[in-house]
Amino acid sequence: MNALVAERSDEIKQLVCRVLEVDAEQVSETDLFIDDLEADSMKMIELLAHLEIEFDVEIDEDELARLVNLRGVYEVLSAALDA
Repeated sequence: MNALVAERSDEIKQLVCRVLEVDAEQVSETDLFIDDLEADSMKMIELLAHLEIEFDVEIDEDELARLVNLRGVYEVLSAALDA
């Protein structure tokens, strides 16, 4: 995991929870956004946009397939920041 992502992991989790409209206490790193938290595809696109704005990176829409849980968000964001 990228150092910045590790340092801001709580902040990233809060952003994810805000976009998906769930309580942070309900979300673990492995909870699936769509299956466990009932997110839809529009929420996932919104999450991608928020991550790009917050971290000033460009994330390819193909990466949506990896944004399945918090761990996936950390990995995708790390890769984008290291690129």
